[in-house]
Amino acid sequence: MKMLKKLLTVSLAAAVVCGALTGCGSSESKRIVRIGHNQSQEHPTHIALTAFEEFIEENLGDKYDVEVYPSELLGSQTDMVQLTQTGAIDFCVASNAILETFSKNYEIFNLPYLFVNADAYHEVMDNEEITDQLFKSTEKAGFEAVTWLDAGTRNFYTLDKMVESPEDLKGLKIRVQQSPTNVEMMRLLGGSATPMGFGDVYTALQSHIIDGAENNELALTDNGHGEVCKYYSYDMHQMVPDILIGSYNFVNELPEDEREIFEEGFKLINQVEREEWTSAVEAAKARAAEEMGVEFYYPDQAPFVEACQPLHESVLAGNPDIVPIYDAIQEVNAKYSE
Repeated sequence: MKMLKKLLTVSLAAAVVCGALTGCGSSESKRIVRIGHNQSQEHPTHIALTAFEEFIEENLGDKYDVEVYPSELLGSQTDMVQLTQTGAIDFCVASNAILETFSKNYEIFNLPYLFVNADAYHEVMDNEEITDQLFKSTEKAGFEAVTWLDAGTRNFYTLDKMVESPEDLKGLKIRVQQSPTNVEMMRLLGGSATPMGFGDVYTALQSHIIDGAENNELALTDNGHGEVCKYYSYDMHQMVPDILIGSYNFVNELPEDEREIFEEGFKLINQVEREEWTSAVEAAKARAAEEMGVEFYYPDQAPFVEACQPLHESVLAGNPDIVPIYDAIQEVNAKYSE
């Protein structure tokens, strides 16, 4: 079944590239705008992109036909970023980890406990004076960020015991995203980092190869992790956005009047996705508690923050370019700390 899906994905991606680069097999008079992402059709990301599709076609339907491809139909996120670079597709949703390979400045979002709370996180991400330094840092790579998508807070969840303090992580093998920053975070917190692809996590939990993982609440329900992990601890160690990127040539060659409409559409994506995300999290948490028996806990965050402070210092020392962004974030944090 996986092989069939892969073959279908490769075939569709090849057809898209063929149509975009050569125009083969197409008699369309409208410009097709292709958008790819890796989530299901029920996910807030897809719902928001569908709203964008409707908005653009309602306002520029005589010129553009927007097509949204969910569930990695155009390939993995890495594949889609490369297609966006070449202009074979026009937009895709990319993870922060992938963007970090094109601009080291994106590593700032991997820092644990970067934001004091979700309100500070949202204010920072909505502040173009802060985010433009990041969003435009990939122009030479052939793309730029056009908006951000809320992916909630990342928290620890485990098989056998609640994580109430860093001491509870000692001796536990915890799946983390495949980045050096996340591995070092776990070392500082006392746990044993086990980097692996997200698709392998459920089986690893079920077979006790790992003792837990870290992610948002949707992982409990959409990915079934709540079937095996019964303890979810809101330490809120990361708030990492997903980013919608656009082909640099496409975005910057739009006529001024059309560019304004697309910009309104990008704002709509952000608005709809955040609203849908809030509803999705509430539903996931209720289902996890009522149907799966997951217990939720809100530990004192201070010991976790203190343990990870050396990581902030080492990352900033290794990348001075992000220091102004970090300082601006701390100014926003101070407002909410008070």
